[in-house]
Amino acid sequence: MSASTTATLRHDWSLAEVKALFVQPFNDLLFQAQTVHRAHFDANRVQVSTLLSIKTGACPEDCKYCPQSGHYNTGLEKEKLMEVQKVLEEAARAKAIGSTRFCMGAAWKHPSAKDMPYVLQMVKGVKAMGLETCMTLGRLDQDQTQALAQAGLDYYNHNLDTSPEFYGSIITTRTYAERLQTLAYVRDSGMKICSGGILGMGESLDDRANLLIQLANLPEHPESVPINMLVKVAGTPLENAEEIDPFDFIRMLAVARILMPQSHVRLSAGREAMNEQMQALAFFAGANSIFYGDKLLTTANPQADKDMQLFARLGILPEAREEHADEVHQAAIEQALVEQKSSEQFYNAAV
Repeated sequence: MSASTTATLRHDWSLAEVKALFVQPFNDLLFQAQTVHRAHFDANRVQVSTLLSIKTGACPEDCKYCPQSGHYNTGLEKEKLMEVQKVLEEAARAKAIGSTRFCMGAAWKHPSAKDMPYVLQMVKGVKAMGLETCMTLGRLDQDQTQALAQAGLDYYNHNLDTSPEFYGSIITTRTYAERLQTLAYVRDSGMKICSGGILGMGESLDDRANLLIQLANLPEHPESVPINMLVKVAGTPLENAEEIDPFDFIRMLAVARILMPQSHVRLSAGREAMNEQMQALAFFAGANSIFYGDKLLTTANPQADKDMQLFARLGILPEAREEHADEVHQAAIEQALVEQKSSEQFYNAAV
């Protein structure tokens, strides 16, 4: 299968086709993914988001990977829904360090009627700052979805996590069909979809392929596809899960890029455990979105200045907002990267 044939959008991928992509020689897979990537994106631009936990812990779901689940004792301090003003202050900080999208996550099975007005205020306030807005609040009904869309929410994150076949081994408190229904409500409302999954939970190659098939064969591809590497947290059932092979993780990114050519593929949770070389390979495989800042909900994430340093060494610049880009702010970010690249903290690898 040539790279040119995969640059068009498809929604009819078969398991045999996707597995064939996974098992081809590594260099062939990366070449194909990079070719597809360059057909749709600037290869040296990466979209930058910041993720904030607006309500932490005591979630009634039993997701085996999650430290926020009320079913497990992980020592996580439980918090109520953040005040709107505090969320807006965090959004302002995120914009100041170069993020163009602000994502807000709440540890809920679904949002309650009493919390929705505050959530909608957060969306409106962050939107007014010129940032793209994203939320992950659990399962939504149709009315809640419409309310979020009317408030100006750009993206809704609702991960499928894994394949339909493996899903029951990881989560029992919410069905796969419910997840797909929420995604359908989000799409019907006019909002964009952010949906992906997690590697390293004991899933098979078929499970990884079938997760991507679920996403790629939706009527419209998700605009954002986060690929997470399991962060093993003490107290969760997966705290002793087997380490994932870094090359297998890169393969997942590359296949996601080929199947969903116009989607942003996000290098998401687990980046703290990745060295710079692995992250660089991830960008080459077609990842073009990251979370920026020191925390990803409740788990560590590389510091923002480390990300900026890596960007400078790789010649990568942050992607501007798709709409109403703040050109002055964008120029300031790019100038900071240029200045860092020329400073003494960067060595010349050719010397």
